[in-house]
Amino acid sequence: MSGKWIELLVTYDSLEAEMIKDLLVSGGIEVEIRSAKVTPYPVNIGKMGEVKVLVKDEDRVAAEEMLRDRLDRPWTPERDDDIRSE
Repeated sequence: MSGKWIELLVTYDSLEAEMIKDLLVSGGIEVEIRSAKVTPYPVNIGKMGEVKVLVKDEDRVAAEEMLRDRLDRPWTPERDDDIRSE
């Protein structure tokens, strides 16, 4: 079953959007990032600067919980999900 894509959040930072995507994908949630930015011209004015993080409608609640959990638990060296292999 393929659900409808909905806007989870809007940011003006592409790196932040990618980090959120990585977190959600690691939890098994499909994510799409949409932006009207034109790469050579990093415009951050109004709608031109928006970077939207989208998830399937049926994943919205789980995605919101993952983000809330991540914000409530700051980074610590002991957390397995904070360690990235390079």
